[in-house]
Parts: sequence; C-alpha cells; structure tokens
Amino acid sequence: MRSSPNNPRPKSKKISVERPSKAAQSKPLATKPNRPQSLKRSRSKETSGQLKLRAATIVAILKETYPEAKCSLDARNPFELLIATILSAQCTDKRVNMVTPALFKDFPTPREMASADPSKIEELIRSTGFYKNKAKNILRCSQEIIKKHNGTVPASMEELSSLAGVGRKTANVVLGNAFGIPGMVVDTHVTRISNLLGLAKGDDAVKLEHQLREVIVEKDWIIFSHLLIDHGRHICIARRPQCGSCALLKLCPRLGL
Repeated sequence: MRSSPNNPRPKSKKISVERPSKAAQSKPLATKPNRPQSLKRSRSKETSGQLKLRAATIVAILKETYPEAKCSLDARNPFELLIATILSAQCTDKRVNMVTPALFKDFPTPREMASADPSKIEELIRSTGFYKNKAKNILRCSQEIIKKHNGTVPASMEELSSLAGVGRKTANVVLGNAFGIPGMVVDTHVTRISNLLGLAKGDDAVKLEHQLREVIVEKDWIIFSHLLIDHGRHICIARRPQCGSCALLKLCPRLGL
C-alpha cells in the first residue's frame, strides 16, 4: 500500500547485531569432559581373548588390593554356613554373625534344628528380617537334610539347590567355602561391579553366573566374589564410587556410570 500524507509509511527500526569478538570466535566449543583416565571402550569392541586377559588382570590387582578377602560369614562347618547364608538374604553379614552364635548354641546340628520349636528359631533370628519365612525354611531345610541326606549337608549343586530356602547363590557359597568346589557366587555387589567392569551384562543372576564363568578362570571362581564384595564395600560403593582411588580405573569402562 502506498503512503500518503495522511498515512505515512512507518519507519523501519534498525536492529543491531552484536558480533562476537575475535577471541570469542577462536574459542573452541565446549565439549563433554573425558572420564578420568578410565578405559574408553565398550565390551563389544573386545575380542573374547582380550576380555579374558583383562579379567585376569583385574583379578590379579584385586588379589593384591584385598589379600585377606574371604567369606565374611562366620561358620565352623557346612551346616552352619548353609544356615548363615539362608539368614543373609536381605540382611548384612555383620548382623547374621551377631545372631548365629546363640542359634547354633541351642541347635548345633541338623537333627536338633529339625526338631526345634519354630517360635524359638523366630525369636533368635528376628533381627535378620523376614524371620518367619527364614525360620520356616531353616526348619524344613534341616528336616530334608535328615530325611534325604542322613544328616549330612550334600556337596552338589543339584542336591543343595533342592533344599528349602536354597538357591544357586546359597549353594555356590556352601560348595566353594565349605567344600572347596569351584562355584561363582552372584550377589548385588558382583552384579553391579561386573556390569561396570564390562565383564558381564544384565541383572539375571543365573545368566550372569554363566557369563562370568566364561571369562574368569575356574581356579578364581571362589575368590572372585569375595574380591568384588570387598571392592564394593570399600571403593566401588553403590551411590558414591571412589573412582579416583580405584586400582582398576584404567581397566574399567565404567559402563552404566
């Protein structure tokens, strides 16, 4: 539309654009900071042989870091270790060790435990949590040991895992630490740290067990879980991992962090 004296064309406003300084133009764009000297690679880029070599190196370093690593449950025989491991579900080993002396003083053998008053067992193990269910499993487990195994804790995965309250984790604890039979224990520490290290993937305990058995040499199966448990308690803490102080930093891709 043309302008007229009565309808003058509005003046256009000049918009000033501030040009960046030469210093600003030469400044590189911000990038995501690199992870501190950790292994920058994913598991998919490793060959099977490279993964096994890295796993062996990790185990060797952990053995040097935690030379006293061992099962933290107090037990004098296979039966005590079996019952203590059942009690450790959703409970700390420290708490279990506070409870078991009185329990085994009253019921030291499978036969005595099998004939115990359930309410008495519940009273003694109450502080471990889920005490009613645990007491029921302990009682049934002891009765099955008497009935099926003549009062002796069996020493095979099949027989142990058929007992009340006993899964693969508990069976592997007993096999490895009571009988010296290689077994891969997978608990929360082992699950979390083996995933971070890229040694295994997932959260299914049975699948993780088989994956770890493929990359860890058999002679280290028993000690491996103790090493990761100690590492998880002291350095690779779930909510505040101390990566800067970790002896495994250069071997760890920190998958998931």
